[in-house]
Amino acid sequence: MDLTRNINGKLLRCGYTTGSCAAGAAKAAAQMLLTGETVSAVELDTPKGIRLTLDILDPVMGAGRASCAVRKDAGDDPDVTAGMLVYAAAERIDSGITIDGGEGVGRVTKPGLDQPVGAAAINSTPRRMIAENVSRICTDCGYSGGIAVTVSIPAGRELAQRTFNPRMGIEGGLSVLGTSGIVEPMSNQALIDTIALELRQLAAKGSRRVLLTPGNYGRDFSADKLHLRAEACVSCSNFIGDAIDAAVECGFREILLVGHIGKLVKLGIGQTNTHSSAGDGRMETLVTCALLCGAETPLLRQIAGCVTTDAALELLQETGLKEEVCALLGGRIEATLRRRVPPGVEIGYVLFTNREDLGGLLHESDNAERLMDNWRITV
Repeated sequence: MDLTRNINGKLLRCGYTTGSCAAGAAKAAAQMLLTGETVSAVELDTPKGIRLTLDILDPVMGAGRASCAVRKDAGDDPDVTAGMLVYAAAERIDSGITIDGGEGVGRVTKPGLDQPVGAAAINSTPRRMIAENVSRICTDCGYSGGIAVTVSIPAGRELAQRTFNPRMGIEGGLSVLGTSGIVEPMSNQALIDTIALELRQLAAKGSRRVLLTPGNYGRDFSADKLHLRAEACVSCSNFIGDAIDAAVECGFREILLVGHIGKLVKLGIGQTNTHSSAGDGRMETLVTCALLCGAETPLLRQIAGCVTTDAALELLQETGLKEEVCALLGGRIEATLRRRVPPGVEIGYVLFTNREDLGGLLHESDNAERLMDNWRITV
């Protein structure tokens, strides 16, 4: 593809999704089935409005069946599926267009996903793309019968072990995904979609309470120090605001965020995407809190020069201001969280550091203990 995006000052190439690969292969397979002629390339219109020209590989025709493949091009996105072959086979049936998964395409085993339990993990948009393109071929060829499409990914079972699929309850292979048909390089959207998916799955089990952590630090602290059960824990990475929004949309009524100060400190200035590329402000936030707690200029200058939040905590602990500063920071964090949720949704937080000599648990919202009782393990 020639389409590029400017990401953080680098011009990166876009690619196309597994859904586009499956739709292109299905279109070519249907055309070969109905015309009896091999196909070397097809054009495919994506939901994003970009037209792709896809090379068709490994065309095979037999009695009442045709199959071929499209190679996945992920552009400059670091995608484990880059370069794999996505196959589609087309067979005549009496009527309609059916779509199923074959080798290397996962099966849904848990509720809350895009497809129902038992179905092939081929999401709605790829299914629609396949159906539309195969229908168009049938019309062009004057064929009034039906077509059964089977999508397969020979490398899918192995590659799926390097994805979120096993955790999501998709077994036996990869998902056929894509809402736009185009892979945006270094896009955060896939991770945000995965977070939302985990929340939907948890909600589908009937839960209305969720424990959010930015990553392994939060998950480990929740289990090892707070003694909370992990099954209701969803990792939200840097996308705290997006995760809260998704949790509200899924109907959760109680949300507890457990996070390291290195991440949650940014909520003190209202920043809910905590990735460094979205801005920093860690030391500026701590300087402001320390100033409001009466810190003198030399200490403020030292904090401003710190590289890590733990280093700043050391300074605050030495001067006896750590508890007061963390309490003030906690109030700011709580204000940011409460602004993010509507009335009727309760939200709280636990702020910690991994440094035992700095206290471990630094501060928590007034409702945190009650919220934690929902997941507390008796020890």
